[in-house]
This record gives sequence, C-alpha cells and structure tokens, in this order.
Amino acid sequence: MFYDTFYGLCSKNGITPNKACVDCGISRTSVAKWKKGATPNGATVAKLADYFGVTADFLLGGGQKGTPAGLPAGVSDEDIKFALSGGDGVITDAQFEEVKKFVQFIKERDKLDQK
Repeated sequence: MFYDTFYGLCSKNGITPNKACVDCGISRTSVAKWKKGATPNGATVAKLADYFGVTADFLLGGGQKGTPAGLPAGVSDEDIKFALSGGDGVITDAQFEEVKKFVQFIKERDKLDQK
C-alpha cells in the first residue's frame, strides 16, 4: 500500500507525513486519503519520489532503482552505505563504488576457484 511506503520514508527521514506534503506543495488532506488506501496521481508520486530520493516505482511498491539484486525490497544504497560506514553514515559515493568493484572482483575470483 502506498501509505505504508510513504510513512516509512517519513519515519526514516525523521519528518511527519504532513511536513513532507507541505514541503512538496501537496495538500495535507491527501495523507488521510492515502491512509484509507487511495493512491496519489502521477505528478504527486513524482514530487514525493524526488523529495525522498527514491523512484516512483518504489513509492508505489514495485522496488527501488539502485537496490542490488538479492537484497530484500527496501534495502537501498543509502542503507548499505550506512552499514559500511560503521554506523556513522560517512562514506563517499567514490568509496561506495570502490566497494562495489571489490565485491564484483571477489565474485569473479570465486567463480574461477570453483572451476
């Protein structure tokens, strides 16, 4: 359900659903409609996706761009960066790309070892 995903993003970012709507120029009454099961129109979904830095598909329950294959839905690159940083949240995009390259190297090395 859209509302669950929206509410989860609000919680994760430490904001209220009403604040997210105000920040995006969306009527605060929309939150009550979404809570009852309504789905917002495409323009609203696009505004919220941009606001939270996720895809519209993710907001609508279809996954998220950038989620590595094999991870549970909802695990984002940001979640992985946080874990890699030891919990302080400090890891650059360049460092993250290096980690991904290293993981790919290990996968390919292990394939060769199995032959």
